[in-house]
Formats: sequence, C-alpha cells, structure tokens
Amino acid sequence: MTIIRTGNENATEIPPVPIGLARLSKLAFDGCDFAPLVEELSARALAVPPDPAALMDLSTIAQLTGRRDDRAMLQMGALSIERIYRQPSAQDGLRLLAFMAPGDFLANTPLEFMLQDANVTLDMVYVAPGWPLPHPLPAHDVAIVAATELADNRAVLDQLAMLLPTWPRPVLNAPERIARLTRDGAWALLHAVPGVVYPANVRIGRAPLAALGIDATNIAEIIGFGFPMIVRPVDSHAGHGLALVTEPSAIEAYLNDHAACEFFVAPFADYRGADGFYRKYRVAIIDGRPYACHMAMSRHWMIHYLNAGMMESAEKRAEEARFMAEFDRDFAPRHGAALAGLAERIGLDYVTMDCAETRDGRLLVFEVGNGMIVHAMDPPALFPYKAPQMRKVFAAFEAMLRNASATRRPAAAA
Repeated sequence: MTIIRTGNENATEIPPVPIGLARLSKLAFDGCDFAPLVEELSARALAVPPDPAALMDLSTIAQLTGRRDDRAMLQMGALSIERIYRQPSAQDGLRLLAFMAPGDFLANTPLEFMLQDANVTLDMVYVAPGWPLPHPLPAHDVAIVAATELADNRAVLDQLAMLLPTWPRPVLNAPERIARLTRDGAWALLHAVPGVVYPANVRIGRAPLAALGIDATNIAEIIGFGFPMIVRPVDSHAGHGLALVTEPSAIEAYLNDHAACEFFVAPFADYRGADGFYRKYRVAIIDGRPYACHMAMSRHWMIHYLNAGMMESAEKRAEEARFMAEFDRDFAPRHGAALAGLAERIGLDYVTMDCAETRDGRLLVFEVGNGMIVHAMDPPALFPYKAPQMRKVFAAFEAMLRNASATRRPAAAA
C-alpha cells in the first residue's frame, strides 16, 4: 500500500486501485480491443517496483479473453505484492470490507458490479489458508464475506468462520452458511421448502458414473433416479460441461469429452411452458426480499442469457420487461411462501438463485449461491427497461449495507 503521512496523524494506508472487474467486463462486453491497455498495464507491471493493481487488471483481462492459466499466474503475482485492493467512491461514503478468495470470477461475489455507482468505498482483502490477514486492515463500517461455496474456497470459508464471530464490525453473509450451498448441500437444505421443486443433486465419482454407462439396472437404487439426467463436473458453472444424458450409452461419450474426477448428476425437469419455451429467471434475495435480475427464454432447455437470443428478439425482450415490471405484484407474491422459506433456510443477507416454474406452478430451483453476476451492462437502446430495474436492485444492496452498519454490533477499532 501507499502510506500517506500528514503532520502528527497516524499513518493512513491507501490500497492499490485497479481499473476493476466491472469496468473491464464492460469493455469486453462492448467488444473493446484490449491491446493498447494491455501494453500500458504490462509496462506498469514490469516497472521497479511492480504495480500490483496493473497485475490484477492484467489477470482480469486474461480471464475475460480466455487465458485462464495466465489469469492465475498474474493474480498470484499481484497477491504476492499486495493483498488489499480498493474500488473508491466519488465521495466519502460507506466503507465496505470484502473478504475475497483467490480464483477466477466464480470464486467471489461480483461486488464491483453492484457498487459501481454507489457511494461506497470497497476494499477487497484476499484470504487464503496459511496467510495471516494483512495488518492493519482498512477502516470499515461493515464487512461482507464474498468467497463462494467452491471446493477450492472451503478452507478460506472455514478460516473466516473461526475469525469473524468476534469481528468488531458488522459482517454480512456468514461463511458457514455460504459453505452449505454446494449443489448437493443446497438440495439437502432446501428441497423440502413448501412450494419449491429442487431436483436432487448427487455427487458421483468418475468410475461409478462410467459403471452406470455399462450397467444401469440398479440406477434408481444407486443415485435415486434414472434417465434422462443432467450431468456436470463438480464446481462447474455457466453451463461448462453441462449435458443432458438420455440413456446409459451416452455416458461413455460424455466422459470422453470431460476429464473431471467428480460430477453432479440430477434428474432432468422438463419446465417448458405451453408455448414450447423454457424460461429461466435470476432472482436476488436482499435482506430477505426478492428482486428480479433477469429473465431469459429459449426453445432449448439449457438457457444462458447470452445464448437465448434476447438481443435478437424484441418479443423476448418485451416479455422480460413485463417480468420485471410485474415482478412485485405477480411472480413474487405468487411464489411468496416459497421465496420466504428459501430465504429463511439459506440465512444469507445476500444470495441469488436461478429458477423457473414447473407446469403445475411451483418454483423450480436450479442453483443458489452468492457468486452469480448481477449487472447493468446491457445496451440501453435494446434494453431500456433494464437500467431502472438494476438501479432498484443496486439501491437495495446499498441500503442493506447501510442498515447493517447502523444496527449491528457497536462500532470499535478494527
């Protein structure tokens, strides 16, 4: 950190300030040529002393451009120099400390998207097993655990669970509750909530899965269901490695394409509407209240916003606009008991879920966690309804932080 001294005051440490995930993601989303920026950042990273903020930005660009190995190397280079990074606010606003885990975009809550225009200074401290917390930490009004439930984060979450009960500031998103939200853990926690359909997620090793491809006679006894089933590698997200397997013979071909050692399997739930479209919703629960984040629709069961053709279809965008406009008087009250039950059982201050509706009107939950991206990057000319809704979500998130800082745990020196 840079140390600033003024007169006889105590030293104030200013963490490095990268361009950051949100702004770099927007540049990538808009098709920006990163070459000039990479050249500038590389010069700063190779300077003496090297600039850790430049290394962190180069790591983010590497991830955005598909160079995952470079991403990890550059990030660890940055963290070997500095463990705290700042996204400042325009004014002297609320001070938020986020406990982060090293890793890619799935490793942490993407807070920068939520706080880009907020009057909140975000300080991100990276925690890893065997690393003591940096000292001193930046002064803060409230803290949040950003690390997600990934297997690589488990030791970080365990470490934070031991540390944070006596933390002198309010802390949001308890790490032990985040750790429960693996795919199989979330199913165990939530499948019995009234009004919710949560397909079983069973963790299975590569060899047992391959064996089912040879002899599936007792498949229902082994995993609890049969074909068709969804298969994905453990800790995969955003559809990576996700496949619909309709018969035993397809398992061998699937495994030939995926080298993972462990997988999750789940029964396939056909959630098509009467018009033949699948619809998937992203909902954030902030301080116990649900908020619409996006809706995508497709004739294919595996929906992701970018592959659903939302930019190409005015009709699909019109339906998403209606979903957002009517959410508080339609979707939210219709699934009110289910959403309230989920929020209570999950027990996090901020959590997101991908969900749908079954043909009989229940809430079909695919995934819950604190790592899903909620953003406002879509072009306003095509999505004029998005920005107002995202401002509502982001305002609720900021209000949650302010309420927590004012009502939980008396202030004390951190």
